[in-house]
Amino acid sequence: MSTVIDQVRREASNLLDTQRRSELGQYMTSSTIAAFMASLFSCNGQARLLDAGAGVGSLTSAFLDKALHEGMSVDVETWEIDNTLSGYLKNTLDDFVLHGQGKVKAHINTSDFIEDATFSIQFDCDNRYTHAILNPPYKKIPANSKHRKLLRMVGVETVNLYTAFVALSVLLMKEGGEIVAIIPRSFCNGSYYRPFRNLILRTCSIRQLHLFESRDQAFRDDEVLQENVIIHLVRGESQGPVIVSTSHDAKFLDYRQARFDAAAIVKPEDLEQYIHIPTAIEQTSIPRFCTHTLSHIGLEVCTGPVVDFRLKEYWRDEPTNNTAPLLYPHHFNDGTLCWPKPHKKPNALQLSSDVRKWLMPRGHYVLVKRFSAKEERRRLVAYHLPCEALDAAYIGFENHWNVFHIGKHGMDEDTAKGLAVFLNSTILDEHFRVFSGHTQVNATDLRNMRYPSREQLRELGKCAKDQPDDQATIDHLLEKLETP
Repeated sequence: MSTVIDQVRREASNLLDTQRRSELGQYMTSSTIAAFMASLFSCNGQARLLDAGAGVGSLTSAFLDKALHEGMSVDVETWEIDNTLSGYLKNTLDDFVLHGQGKVKAHINTSDFIEDATFSIQFDCDNRYTHAILNPPYKKIPANSKHRKLLRMVGVETVNLYTAFVALSVLLMKEGGEIVAIIPRSFCNGSYYRPFRNLILRTCSIRQLHLFESRDQAFRDDEVLQENVIIHLVRGESQGPVIVSTSHDAKFLDYRQARFDAAAIVKPEDLEQYIHIPTAIEQTSIPRFCTHTLSHIGLEVCTGPVVDFRLKEYWRDEPTNNTAPLLYPHHFNDGTLCWPKPHKKPNALQLSSDVRKWLMPRGHYVLVKRFSAKEERRRLVAYHLPCEALDAAYIGFENHWNVFHIGKHGMDEDTAKGLAVFLNSTILDEHFRVFSGHTQVNATDLRNMRYPSREQLRELGKCAKDQPDDQATIDHLLEKLETP
């Protein structure tokens, strides 16, 4: 069946209108991923299966293959609002009903899942499911939309359809009901997804997390550059150890797994309830001397204040006496500032009262890129901007930066050099990947990390002077700092 369903998926995908597909956030699941997801369920007796955003039926098909092989009876309830996909879905389900020897019942809803689910949660408490298998749509929900209002009526506060679908599925589960979903890893951290994390951690246990090491492989056919995770939740179950598994891609040929205590996944003292996904024992902790928050060491971090399109009338290709440098990530090559630089973006901003409030005075700053490119080996990419690098009283940091500062001013040189070394170390990058689920590095993520003391950062900065700026040297400097 897997070969057939993949052919159906590709055929249907080619028929979909690109704009419509983007509007619905549609990305369809391969048979190998679907089979893996279905394998995670505990199946016995009779099941009532929910598949919201069912597409051509790849996930339901995998679940039914497993269930029928184990002698189960399954009542399937699917949702699919796209007419093209629902036609293929009907053919998939009809085939199982026809050949399932009376063990399969199936129904397709072509209505809005969020509308139906929020109604059922409030007024149809007996209509619950034992299993849910999901590849939900990935699309932001506008703040004042009908969907946001409906979700709030059942206590769900979230910003994306994928977390909305998972949250509603959790609320539609019977006690002991299981949910397996493939979703972007971005829910694991960040303030936007905190209410969603609170909901699933309050109502469910996490049994397993599976991570694809290559972040463009889960939906390769759709050219999706998104780090995805498969999560297995159980409604009402007490949290125990969590299985963390990995594979390079959707073929699962190098599948491996380890078991971790729940405290390694969600730190008990973490009010944000970040979900860490360690893939090795050594990745669960940073150096033992990193015990300080940014506020403890007198530093701050913010997103680059300059949103360039809002100041377009002040763009200048070349600097003059009455401009301020505007720095983008493309102004740094291999750690070296290269400004001004021919580019479609400006190199400077004309000074005015509208512009000055977004600038910072010249000083020593540490800049961290908010977005890492696919080919970059590190998720955290930091640069020290020396005070003497730019001959200007004020500097504009564009919105694609995170900027470490002290009260919107720079810091001393040794602290800045030491902080840049620390942020560029391999051990910190590995630790950061444990809880950072997307290509974006948020200022909130950086605030929630732990750092060396201010004195240790200064010592690191002094040791880094006149040293090569390569990975081996950076890691050696940090090792020396850790050694008593």
